[in-house]
Amino acid sequence: MAAGTPAEYIAHHIQNLTFGRHPDGTWGIAQSAKEAADMGFMAIHLDSMGWSIALGVLFLWLFRKVAQNVSVDRPGRWQSCVEVLVEFADNSVKETFHGKNPLIAPLALTLFIWIFLMNLMDLVPVDFVPILFHAAGVPYMKIVPTTDVNITFGLSLSVFFLMIYYSIKIKGVGGFLGELAFQPFGPKLFFVNLPLELVSMVAKPLSHSLRLFGNLFAGELIFILIAGLLPFYLQWSLSVPWAIFHILVITLQAYIFMMLTIVYLSMAHEHH
Repeated sequence: MAAGTPAEYIAHHIQNLTFGRHPDGTWGIAQSAKEAADMGFMAIHLDSMGWSIALGVLFLWLFRKVAQNVSVDRPGRWQSCVEVLVEFADNSVKETFHGKNPLIAPLALTLFIWIFLMNLMDLVPVDFVPILFHAAGVPYMKIVPTTDVNITFGLSLSVFFLMIYYSIKIKGVGGFLGELAFQPFGPKLFFVNLPLELVSMVAKPLSHSLRLFGNLFAGELIFILIAGLLPFYLQWSLSVPWAIFHILVITLQAYIFMMLTIVYLSMAHEHH
């Protein structure tokens, strides 16, 4: 754990556990922010990857357990909760998605639950997990994967590639390129249409990822600021109300990401 000034404390808590290649050619874990920066683009954030995979496995295990023990006569509380979530995702797709694709509803449910679980880690006290890992010799540990832009951008790129795939599959290559070149002002103004549509297309994954990242990173940073700048007896008086409010934020951001995914894929299935 970093000790010293509040600035050092904050810098420590927003640094990811980074694995990559050092300038001298060796591979290993960065022991400082500078070492992590020197590793360049090909470095990997072990904490973000580890926690996101673990939470994904937890999600699959919980839902599989319900599916294996499903009961019509005497449903348990967790089964009832899962049924509500499945119905919620299904209704969201029915109201927004206008094509026919059996992938969309499971994808929407997966994104909502997975992102919600990753966001939920923001409610764990900021020092609890880093102290445990620091005792084991791990220099850094961020436990909220959605505060890492690499994770949110990876999610949005997956949706973006699905959007491109279904646009070409449903409309054909000619139809897909025609939409880029001939809308919204018609074929004669293709030189205006094409830049506008390309900018709009590139903006989708950027806004999709940065919205989620920005909201969760800001929420985490407030928790860190409270812990790093205030004495202990004042921390709980501020962190508890913020955590209660933040429950709404983490749920809303998971919902927005899910709904934008449905909208983007619905647009990919529409003919113009």
